[in-house]
Amino acid sequence: MPDKNIYKAPRIFTGETWLQDHVVITENNIITRVAPFSSVAVPGEIQHFDNCIIAPAFIDLQIYGAYGKLLSVFPEADALYKLNAYCNKGGAAYCLPTVATNTRDVFIMAIDAVKAYWKEGGKGVLGLHLEGPWINPLKRGAHIETLIHTPTLAEAKELLDYGKGVIKMITLAPEVCSKEVIDLILSYGVVISAGHSDATYRQAREGFANGITTVTHLFNAMSPLQHREPGLAGAVMDDDKTFSSIIPDGFHVDYAAIRIAKQVMKERLFVITDAVTDTTEGHYKHAMNGDKYEAAGILSGSALTMAKAVKNLVANKITSPEEALRMCSLYPSQVMGMDQQLGKIEKGCEAAMVILDEQLNVIKLIS
Repeated sequence: MPDKNIYKAPRIFTGETWLQDHVVITENNIITRVAPFSSVAVPGEIQHFDNCIIAPAFIDLQIYGAYGKLLSVFPEADALYKLNAYCNKGGAAYCLPTVATNTRDVFIMAIDAVKAYWKEGGKGVLGLHLEGPWINPLKRGAHIETLIHTPTLAEAKELLDYGKGVIKMITLAPEVCSKEVIDLILSYGVVISAGHSDATYRQAREGFANGITTVTHLFNAMSPLQHREPGLAGAVMDDDKTFSSIIPDGFHVDYAAIRIAKQVMKERLFVITDAVTDTTEGHYKHAMNGDKYEAAGILSGSALTMAKAVKNLVANKITSPEEALRMCSLYPSQVMGMDQQLGKIEKGCEAAMVILDEQLNVIKLIS
């Protein structure tokens, strides 16, 4: 017998449009139909969410750990269960656990942790995001300078071979990586994001032409937009295809800057939390300071959830509620080339949905 469910709310946001008085019908965790309520023959089977919104579940492509277990310090399946639980609480059904610039051994153990998590049937983890170590030390932020370096082809191939099918995104500085390395990474189906970079406008645009499709945390740890040298920030805003993530917590980027970037980039700007957790071990000793995290006095991560990011975008008049929802679901799915499966409520997509009240608080996650 198929596992069939029917969900109803006064409003459903499909990822593209609003529907009134419709239901979402799922079987075996796949959406089979989105239909008017009046067409459903067995209303008694419907799960009603009064005064709520049904929207696509969120997708966080950059998060480092949760509930006291930073993945780079605890590269084990349990850290991923905790990270996934944190994501779920904030309405995210999917995530890319992230490891910042670290040793080869830590990267290898993080890859093993994802493999173990999947083998145990763990849900929600799409793979692994490696942020560094192939970045520019001039824009390292809280990253460990002694571990930052330019990769050789042999080093990149060894890591990619070991992490094949697990490594899904790599943040690197295009000006420190050769075209041969970039081509190699792309040949493994890995998304490359430019970040922690001091690239000139021209270097950044060359990187985009060579296959870099996104940029990591716009404005943070990158060459800024200036009138004589637009830098990486200017290059991605001046492009018409390249995406960029942004951290809307009010600390990493001023809300006015996010508003300006959104007006320019439109559907190419998407949300990440960049969330970390308290830790006194490893290279990154994150400690909460107010509503953000610092390491050695440097801003090192957020305390965001995706749901809080949606509320921040709307409350600060950066965009509409529906566009804020897209920035946390549809656009990340497009970045990963998964928008035929995730980020939308339509027939054939995975049955991953977040139930929100009218104030955009998470009521329930369905996944």
